[in-house]
Amino acid sequence: MAEHDFRFSLLSPQHTLIECRALVPGRYQVTGNGGSIKHGDVLIVTLRGSKTLSMRLTVEGDARYSIRPAGQWVAMALGPKFGELEIHTWKVNCDSCDAVLEFEFAVETKLTKEPLQPAANARIAELGWASEGDKHRCPKCQKAAQ
Repeated sequence: MAEHDFRFSLLSPQHTLIECRALVPGRYQVTGNGGSIKHGDVLIVTLRGSKTLSMRLTVEGDARYSIRPAGQWVAMALGPKFGELEIHTWKVNCDSCDAVLEFEFAVETKLTKEPLQPAANARIAELGWASEGDKHRCPKCQKAAQ
């Protein structure tokens, strides 16, 4: 099993994702170009509308390769189960220094505004920052406090 990184990048145009379409929540049809995609491989793909967020899909079955255009393939994959995602961009400041974190996080659109704060706090923690109520500390200030 291999891992293929198809996140948006202009650095490797020969290895690109053409389309990633949800058939039902958790099941995706992925079309790409380049790479040798096999059953059990993991595809890392950028979330639509995001600059930094991605999701991991696991290929089920073998990819179907096209003769024309050469190198193009279609595969079925399993991944996160959600309906439609809304991408939010927030900014937090470190309360101990002048560091600023601008970050993206995703929330299902059918949910109310209530889950925005917990989702944002979870993303802040993923990025190595600490949050206690309305206070935030960058990784550098967390190390200095230890």
